[in-house]
Amino acid sequence: MNLTQKLSMRSLKGKMKQKELLKLEAKYCSWGDTVHYVPKPNVFERSKGSFLYDTKGTEYLDLQMWYSAANFGYKNERLNTALKNQIDVLPQLACQYLHEEKIQLATKLSQRMEITFEEKGRVHFNVGGSSAIEDAMKLVRNHTGRNLAFAFMGGYHGRTLGASAITSSFRYREHYGHFGDRAFFIPYPYCFRCPYDKKKESCSLHCLKLFERLFETEYYSVVDKKTNKSEFGAFFIESIQGTGGYIIPPQGYFKGLKQILERYNILMVDDEIQMGFFRTGKFWGIEHFDVVPDIITFGKALTNGLNPISGVWAKEKYISPDVFPPGSTHSTFSSNTLGTTVGLEVLKLIGESNFAESIPEKGKYLTSRFKALQQKYPEIGHVDGLGLAIRVEMCQKDGYTPNKELTDRIEVIGLGGKLSAGGKKRGLVLDVGGYYKNTFTLAPSFYITKEEMDLGVDLFEEAFKKALKKKG
Repeated sequence: MNLTQKLSMRSLKGKMKQKELLKLEAKYCSWGDTVHYVPKPNVFERSKGSFLYDTKGTEYLDLQMWYSAANFGYKNERLNTALKNQIDVLPQLACQYLHEEKIQLATKLSQRMEITFEEKGRVHFNVGGSSAIEDAMKLVRNHTGRNLAFAFMGGYHGRTLGASAITSSFRYREHYGHFGDRAFFIPYPYCFRCPYDKKKESCSLHCLKLFERLFETEYYSVVDKKTNKSEFGAFFIESIQGTGGYIIPPQGYFKGLKQILERYNILMVDDEIQMGFFRTGKFWGIEHFDVVPDIITFGKALTNGLNPISGVWAKEKYISPDVFPPGSTHSTFSSNTLGTTVGLEVLKLIGESNFAESIPEKGKYLTSRFKALQQKYPEIGHVDGLGLAIRVEMCQKDGYTPNKELTDRIEVIGLGGKLSAGGKKRGLVLDVGGYYKNTFTLAPSFYITKEEMDLGVDLFEEAFKKALKKKG
């Protein structure tokens, strides 16, 4: 009997041990995803609230909640029940047919947009975030007839070919040939590491002025001054950069950017896939910046990660049946009954909650705790947050030079499950982002308690101290 047969027989008698599972994973699973960013992957067995549990029963406090997909906590009873009930009623339906939950979900999202932005529009559903970005690109091209776009350095919009073309990391495109439609990448207003060596307090949005200068003459390659037409159809933004390191732009930047874009009929597409559904303390992150996008993409937390569903909202003139008729885009699972049902329940939950107050309060508290750590340790170079989207950037002792090595050690120690803060063996789940992969992007559950936040800071400090000792 070979190894696989032995393991199969063993699995019939009970759950496999983690060591055995990892042997199978090493042989049969693609390593093309992000699991092996860490040297020793974990196998998790269950979850609840803000915690994950491995096959040994070790408890891990999760401060990233599936990249902000499980905003409402793991094993949320209300949302789980909605999913279970739908399975017994209408578990499947081809998306060429209608069901009530799809209509209600699109209606509630569109009506909220009307209230928030005073704009009529429609919603089109898809499956994952990248798919929503692809649909947004189709809307842009259909309206403008242009296939080129602006996007930000540090921006992340997904890994499909189209989404990779507007995601700044060359690494995501490197193995897949020439990208003729690659975006024109513009420096993001990353004030802690200003690419122009300016100070936030005195720069007067220097980076925005340089972008505006691109339109002064045809020889800067983006506009024909004789016709005032641009070669670019859209600017894809994130209200707060996600994978780029939860970078919060200065007030006035997006408002000024939108004014420039409108002069040349360039659409603003706002990617809210991480920041949507109250991650920042408002329904959409862009609401903090006094600007109305033309198109918004969303996903992740709409179903709390229970069933993948994403979507795009666009102003009526870009998505009405007259300009975007049946068959303009399609995906088999785009408005599936399970996802739309959970999404509808998420919106009901949001409507009955006080997230507009509780999330800013919790975010302020958790950010203050990390800023207190920053005062103790010069290696914590920058801490900032908006709602419960919080960044902790790790540096050398000078408080500025990026320190990826220290960041990696902290992450690995957290996943090791051998921290002792709180009186028992625990682990800590963190997500790493940032231009130099030296930033922890914290996105805890909206229901995280003060005690859990304190525990998270204590676990982080313990992992931090151990990482410093392991240096060299």
